[in-house]
Amino acid sequence: MQKDTSTTAPSTTSGRVRHRKRSNEVIPEVSKANGTKLLVNDKSKYKSMLIRAYSSVWMIGGFVLIIYMGHLYITAMVVVIQIFMARELFNLLRRAHEDRQLPGFRLLNWHFFFTAMLFVYGRILSQCLVNTVTSDMVLYWLVSNLIKYHMVICYSLYIAGFMWFILTLKKKMYKYQFGQYAWTHMILIVVFGQSSFTVASIFEGIFWFLLPATLIVINDIAAYIFGFFFGRTPLIKLSPKKTWEGFIGASVTTIISAFMLANIMGRSQWLTCPRKDLSTGWLHCDPGPLFKPESYPLPGCISHWFSWKEISILPIQWHSLCLGLFASIIAPFGGFFASGFKRAFKIKDFGDSIPGHGGITDRMDCQDWKSKPY
Repeated sequence: MQKDTSTTAPSTTSGRVRHRKRSNEVIPEVSKANGTKLLVNDKSKYKSMLIRAYSSVWMIGGFVLIIYMGHLYITAMVVVIQIFMARELFNLLRRAHEDRQLPGFRLLNWHFFFTAMLFVYGRILSQCLVNTVTSDMVLYWLVSNLIKYHMVICYSLYIAGFMWFILTLKKKMYKYQFGQYAWTHMILIVVFGQSSFTVASIFEGIFWFLLPATLIVINDIAAYIFGFFFGRTPLIKLSPKKTWEGFIGASVTTIISAFMLANIMGRSQWLTCPRKDLSTGWLHCDPGPLFKPESYPLPGCISHWFSWKEISILPIQWHSLCLGLFASIIAPFGGFFASGFKRAFKIKDFGDSIPGHGGITDRMDCQDWKSKPY
């Protein structure tokens, strides 16, 4: 008798059924009309908005506190975010049944992760570390030698991980293990490829990290608010709740915010001065030409109605308009990429660590695309 396979789960080549934890929330099909799934028509939107707003207040408050504490703490925050992102991505293709047959195999992912972290941050922060320990001869000698052999150490660690992987290969598990090996390296590229530029930007001046990151947050919040109240026209099928009204409203809001925030942030030495070591003390420096105000006379038809005849603008404000355009037009495609990625794996969110937002990766999907290389 022919076996009915219409309701059975697909099995792997080894005969085992693959089970993965799925979200309990039904994900709208791409093929359905977007118009029925817009946020403006969502009956539970107010409850969702309150949860999302509560989480956002805590995140923004913590972010402001870390910015106040300085460069080293901001870098530590980036590292913690990277670890959580890697954890969520590692778990995406993890199969508990296979992992039970490969004791210690999961540690290999983290071995490659921390090797990559040592390689990336060792290159970026080496000079800052040397400048920090110059007063102690023993530490200076130790740090100088570690930096001297930095590449050798990282290469040796990677080769050790490669040999570890080969020695753990197990019959009938080759496909899963090589898939995990490739997946781990893709995660390292995604997580460290652009965030390394972020850390470099932090030590060139918190301004270069804070302004782009703030613009991404403003764009995200503005898109949510405009889409919440005015959204009617679907924007892209990958994200059924995204609308043109939200996209355009957020773009205008982000560009205006960029021009205004650049003026406010650009006048703070704490935000604009570069950090040459890993200390946390206050900074004093001569502001660069981008942060020195320039005066522009107002046209006669305008100055006739006001008491002042000219306005003072920082040159960085004109540059901030480009950052605003990037944050409102290019960065959202990081979110669209993440949406397509989640649909490919049939999951709603990468995690559930942030109520109303999903996982850390869900919050960072647009931030990764605003990094400024130095």
